[in-house]
Amino acid sequence: MKYEVIEEDGFKYIEAGEGEPLVLLHGLMGELSNWEPTLDHFKANYKVIVPILPIYDLPLLTLGVKSLSKYILRFLKFKKLNQVVLVGNSLGGHVGLVFTVAHQEYVKALVLTGSSGLYENAFGGSFPRRESYDYVREKVEFTFYDPATATKELVDEVFKSINDRSKVIRILALAKSAIRHNMAKELPKITIPVSLIWGKQDKITPPDVAEEFHQLLPNSELNWVDECGHAPMMERPIIFNELLNTFLSRILLK
Repeated sequence: MKYEVIEEDGFKYIEAGEGEPLVLLHGLMGELSNWEPTLDHFKANYKVIVPILPIYDLPLLTLGVKSLSKYILRFLKFKKLNQVVLVGNSLGGHVGLVFTVAHQEYVKALVLTGSSGLYENAFGGSFPRRESYDYVREKVEFTFYDPATATKELVDEVFKSINDRSKVIRILALAKSAIRHNMAKELPKITIPVSLIWGKQDKITPPDVAEEFHQLLPNSELNWVDECGHAPMMERPIIFNELLNTFLSRILLK
């Protein structure tokens, strides 16, 4: 990762550029590097901020999508940010949804890509073969349309995380929290503009999940990215950036 991680007042984040604030939220197994192509593209015209979600730092008993949403509130207050565009992948999208329902006055618009919140087919409730590198590699490859996107560096990072006992307990607790916290009844309350940017071949949050989000979110648009899995900003960054740029241009000109 070529961007320096800033540590201030108990927060860790990356920040680049000036302008309207874009806050990028990573997924459960996501690295900051997942957002590198987005940072590279948008830092010329926007203030792009990627907070590290404290998945491994919050008290285990309170760890869940709600506690991560509260963390985002503290972070935005610390950064004196208001009317941000939240962009979330996977669990990051779910956290963005929970935050927006509770604090819509802070959010100008929301972008979801492969978001959980309605349904997710991820690792499941356990890692029965977490000691097997090949098994972990297959699971990481499952995330993408093109298995080659699952680089050795990415697989190594996931393998390391799920073979750390304290980390895997937290990962499983948070995954279960996300499954329990279904957003279907709350989504109609979100009236700000929402852009859904979805991989057509997403096997973790499949296309019908995107369709349901689109139906339940009253002010949403749905954009498909072909030959793409669960993380369009990584697998098809040029298309993802084009779609995000078009959405931002439209909603920020209003």
